[in-house]
Amino acid sequence: MRQWTIDAFASAPFRGNPACVVEPFDQWPDVAWMQALAKENNQAETAFLMRTEDPARFGLRWFTPGMEVDLCGHATLASAHVLLAELGLTADALTFDSRSGPLIVRATDGGYEMDFPADPPHRTALVEGLAEALGVEPLEVWAGHYLVAVLADADAVHAVTPDIRKLAALQGEAGEPGQVIVCALADPADDVDVVDRFFAPGCGVDEDPATGSAHCILAPLYADKLGRAEVRFRQVFPGRGGDIATVLNGDRVLLRGQAVTVIESRLRL
Repeated sequence: MRQWTIDAFASAPFRGNPACVVEPFDQWPDVAWMQALAKENNQAETAFLMRTEDPARFGLRWFTPGMEVDLCGHATLASAHVLLAELGLTADALTFDSRSGPLIVRATDGGYEMDFPADPPHRTALVEGLAEALGVEPLEVWAGHYLVAVLADADAVHAVTPDIRKLAALQGEAGEPGQVIVCALADPADDVDVVDRFFAPGCGVDEDPATGSAHCILAPLYADKLGRAEVRFRQVFPGRGGDIATVLNGDRVLLRGQAVTVIESRLRL
């Protein structure tokens, strides 16, 4: 049984967000086995695929080292990359059936485009303890599936050094506890519109390098702030980070990025 490690939302190795993708199954393995392998891999997500009668349609599930999650963008991108670039599948589009409904991925000249559900956030009051946990006072707080803390500028986003234990206990009006995005407009000289980071101790990940699901929230937020559908983001995880372009399309978000294979391995299981 083969497994690949893919750097997603990356144009070169050792950038973006690594995800492990296991060779497709004919039926789902035992949940405890999938969770154990995800813990062994110790990446933000391990993706598991299941074949269907349609060669371009797969079941898709994602596990962090600690739990199964409802949506993961970078591991979906990694899964499409494995199927198309490593296993040689030919298809105009891939459909993944997931806990968040069908997710569609297409290969493009510059990488991949994913069609995900948008998660428009709503403005909330400052969540008690959030400023203390982040070490900085947000200008605005929004809530979708995750909390969003809008900071004063890009330097403030780069400088955040949160208290992860305190952050893990926070939820406010967000759908999930202990999962917080910090963001700000990029510097005018930068080649992107927005910089952001994502802290997710609530699902066992202190900080994630490049997060598709977070940009399902940020895309509608900044499309409204900037007055245009297309927004370019850079997730500035220290030492890695990744580039994600988004296009808001009604109640869907198109997420665009690249992927690179860094490891092919064989599981002795």
